[in-house]
Amino acid sequence: MFSLSDAALRNTFLLGSLLFPLSGLAADAAADTVRVSWPKADTALKTDPATEQQLDALLANMSIEQKVAQIVQPEIGYLSVAQMRKYGFGSYLNGGNTAPYGQKQADAKTWLKYADEMYAASVDSSEDGSSIPTIWGTDAMHGHSNVFGATLFPHNIGLGAARDADLIHRIGRATAKEVAATGIEWMFAPTVAVVRDDRWGRTYESYAEDPAVVAAYAGPMVTGVQGEIGADFLSFYHRIATAKHFIGDGGTENGLDRGDTLADEQSLRDIHAAGYYTAISAGVQSVMASFNSWNGKRVHGDHYLLTEVLKQQMGFDGFVISDWNAHKFVDGCDLEQCAAAFNAGVDVMMVPEHFEAFYHNTVQQVKDGVITTARLDDAGRRFLRAKIRWGVFKRGKPSTRPESLRPEWFNAPEHRELAREAVRKSLVLLKNNNNILPVSPKSRVLIAGDGANNIAKQAGGWSVSWQGTDNTNADFPNATSVYAGLRQQIEAAGGTVELSVDGQYSRKPDVAIVVIGEEPYAEWFGDIQLLEYQHGNKRDLALLQRLKKQHIPVVTVFLSGRPLWVNKELNASDAFVAAWLPGSEGQGIADVLLRDSKGNIQYDFSGKLSFSWPKFDDQYRLNVKDAQYEPLFAYGYGLNYADNIRLAQLSEVTRAAAKQRRGEQQPLFVRNLADGLSWALSDNTTGQKTVNASSAVSGDGKSLSMQSVNLAYQEDGRKFVWQTAGASASATASLRYTAAQPLTTLGDSKFMQMSIRLDQAPSAEVKIELMCQQSSCLRSESLLPLLTGLERGQWRTIALPLHCEGTKAPQVAEDALRLGTTQPFSLALADIALVNSVAQTTQLLDCAP
Repeated sequence: MFSLSDAALRNTFLLGSLLFPLSGLAADAAADTVRVSWPKADTALKTDPATEQQLDALLANMSIEQKVAQIVQPEIGYLSVAQMRKYGFGSYLNGGNTAPYGQKQADAKTWLKYADEMYAASVDSSEDGSSIPTIWGTDAMHGHSNVFGATLFPHNIGLGAARDADLIHRIGRATAKEVAATGIEWMFAPTVAVVRDDRWGRTYESYAEDPAVVAAYAGPMVTGVQGEIGADFLSFYHRIATAKHFIGDGGTENGLDRGDTLADEQSLRDIHAAGYYTAISAGVQSVMASFNSWNGKRVHGDHYLLTEVLKQQMGFDGFVISDWNAHKFVDGCDLEQCAAAFNAGVDVMMVPEHFEAFYHNTVQQVKDGVITTARLDDAGRRFLRAKIRWGVFKRGKPSTRPESLRPEWFNAPEHRELAREAVRKSLVLLKNNNNILPVSPKSRVLIAGDGANNIAKQAGGWSVSWQGTDNTNADFPNATSVYAGLRQQIEAAGGTVELSVDGQYSRKPDVAIVVIGEEPYAEWFGDIQLLEYQHGNKRDLALLQRLKKQHIPVVTVFLSGRPLWVNKELNASDAFVAAWLPGSEGQGIADVLLRDSKGNIQYDFSGKLSFSWPKFDDQYRLNVKDAQYEPLFAYGYGLNYADNIRLAQLSEVTRAAAKQRRGEQQPLFVRNLADGLSWALSDNTTGQKTVNASSAVSGDGKSLSMQSVNLAYQEDGRKFVWQTAGASASATASLRYTAAQPLTTLGDSKFMQMSIRLDQAPSAEVKIELMCQQSSCLRSESLLPLLTGLERGQWRTIALPLHCEGTKAPQVAEDALRLGTTQPFSLALADIALVNSVAQTTQLLDCAP
């Protein structure tokens, strides 16, 4: 159905009815004021008069309240069935860390049961007077990836290396079937970002640095999910797809997630919009607005981009959905109201936690004329049009739909085989000195490295949980690790296998297959400053070198969400395979690395780099067609078994240096923990417990707990709950340095600033201490007077001066921050940083007179 030639990809990609030569793409540049034309996408999807008449009738009979409810989207971790019944929200979502009833390992039937409950509540008109069915949106990023036991396909970066648009179409179709089996109607996929700086934490969500590949994939993925325009469109198992994130998400300065994309408009169109044209042509019904700014202006508040460009010039007739609380960053907005984003062109507002206040405020803004009724009707029409196209009024509750009566679709054998095929096609062979690959399965094989039997690591982020860091193999019951896939084939052929993470063995092997790579991450948690793999802690390099010194041939399988500078690891390997993040079917790697039992090649390498591989550790922006282009492995590179190319020794000289975070702000916990910091929970009986996870409980299992909460981003805050009782049962939460820091690390900082939210008022003293060494602290204050005047549930920014007269500074700081009390109490913290100055709206806990 779909063909994709490398020659065609390198030369051209289709934008609507115009053909833009790839060689003519403008490089990212500073902003200019010249407007360019955005051609209309060429699509066979046309307006249906009957649908428009149905929309006219619906809107004419809906109240302002009912219309606003349609365009507010809560999250299931905060939304109750009773609230759905009361308001009749048009949609809801599950975040990357949320499953029905709080059950991470909920099975497909449980997801379907939850969908039924929300559907029933939405069509119950007893309170809101509306019976319009709701729909459920989910981040099906690489398969139905939030759901326990689902098939996980390789992340997009690996699929880009496959250069197979038909494969992408089939993956879209298979994913839609698994989503359908759980009763969910809407997928927040595909991501069609074009990455410019590989330090970005979402690089693996992109198919390629080349907009031609992204354009060639976006349409087939959309038709796989939604069906072909015509009788098949949005019927049976097909789901609503979302192209995201519009626009420029992959082009932010320094690869900072949700940062600023500095580019002229032609570059924005020709590079970053490539996938949107083919997605719109394929009939995509939803586009998610991007968190980032374009030349200093937040896209969520940019009327020109969302309305004039996307909807009017490009001809998108679907609806625009916002990203998680992204409206907060638009000028004039906060978590509970944002007319500016709505007026700019966002049609459905993703308001995970503060949806009730947002709903009431939006209703009032419409009544006050801040949002016009015409704009409200336009947003409602766009969203309801997509729901009607999908058939929401005809299909009934989720469990009664024909596609939901196919539980065998969930993790179907054919889906697993498809994922295994995708793994094989995604692998890129970068080095094969002395033709060490393919390996005979009759060999004595040592399988080493901490990625070998680690499904969480091979799956990466957006896999059962958002970050993927709290997963074990038990969270992937239907998956196969790289080690398990290799072992099965080797033992079946008569060879022997020994698994050893650290490379120790009982009998010297013929060959070592070492599986190493990045730990899981998602979004901004994955943003990095340096491209060098394991900078500062080269434990995997030491493993490779130790094996080489023992004259054992080494095959390295590298798991990563982006190209990294690995010259040292390449030098220590005889063969080196970029395996990306292959997902649940690790046996696909064995299919390519191993011969069959008769000595024949099973599958050759066919993957080609969709991202240029750095030659130097400071090549952050390295993209094909750059004026200065000096990669180690060029875009499109990839060996196969017929190649006889010997990779010479590579330079191991480093040129990059980590930037010191000095100046106006030194983040300690801003969206995530800064390097060298962790949380610590202590109680009187078990002492201190250090944790790096998003949730934890003190060593005694009861005195103090920590859980993730949201201020502006997902999980960018931590809520601490004290269950202590009495002076002898005190507990303390600490922001602790991994290694004690001299106070010179404060630099010019004058304050420690943070956002706090009171959730349960204290009945005893609450002490806050800053920069502490044992019992000596730079600052120690009572929080009780401040907390007494705070409204529960509301975030407030506070700051404490670091230098007060009469305080005796410790020599070093072991803890940057401590909070302790002896009675039940709950407080949330976010945005903790050392700063030079504070805003007038910040509440200052000044030095005592």
